[in-house]
Amino acid sequence: MRDIRSDPELQDLVRRFVTPDRRYLRLGGSVFRLSPVERSAFVRDLAQAAYDITPAELGVLFEGGWRERKTAAWMVAVAHRSEFRELVGRLLLASEGPYAGAAYCVALAKFGTAAESELLSAYLDHYLSRPDLDYDYDYDYDYDQAIVLGTLLYLDEMLGSECAARFLAPGGPWDRWLEVRAVAALDPHYCQQAVQQLCAFVDESAEVFASLDSGS
Repeated sequence: MRDIRSDPELQDLVRRFVTPDRRYLRLGGSVFRLSPVERSAFVRDLAQAAYDITPAELGVLFEGGWRERKTAAWMVAVAHRSEFRELVGRLLLASEGPYAGAAYCVALAKFGTAAESELLSAYLDHYLSRPDLDYDYDYDYDYDQAIVLGTLLYLDEMLGSECAARFLAPGGPWDRWLEVRAVAALDPHYCQQAVQQLCAFVDESAEVFASLDSGS
C-alpha cells in the first residue's frame, strides 16, 4: 500500500480526483441526500473525473488507502473499465480495511457478468465463515458481508442466476454468521435495493461520461 504522506504522485492524484468537493465521502449512500441541483452537479463532476483519469492513474489510486480505493472503484464503474475486474475482486477479498467494500461491489455490479458473481461468492465463502473479523465495516451499509450478498442478489436478478441461494438457505452460512455476530436486523434484500439505487446513480454519471467520450 502506498503512503500518501510520502508519495508525491499519490498526493497529486488525491488532490485532483479524491478530495475535490469531498468526493470520497459523497460516494455511496450520501448521494441520496443531495438536492437535485447538487446531485446533477455531482454527476457531471464524477463523470468528468472518470473521463480525465488514466488507467495508470487509477492503478496508483488502487494502491492507496481506503479513500483512494473507494473513489477509484466508483470511477471504474462509471467508465465501465472491466479490465479492473480481477483487481477489484482481489481487493474485495483481501479486505485490508474498512469503508471501501460497497464501492467494490458497485463496480462489480456494473460489470454485470457471471465472473463478478464468482468473485462475490468467493468473498462470502471466506468471510461468512469468519464472524470473528471486526474491521469489515462500511459507513452506509454496516457490514461488507451484507452489501456483498445484496450485490450477489442484484446480479442474480439481472442474470437469471441463483448464486445467492446457497448462502441464504435456512440454517446456512448467512444465518450462522448472523447468529454469531448478533446482527439479526441486517437484511440482504435491503442491500440489494441499495445496490440497485447506487447502480442507477452510476448510470446517470455513465450517460454524461458517454457524451464526453463521444465529444458531444
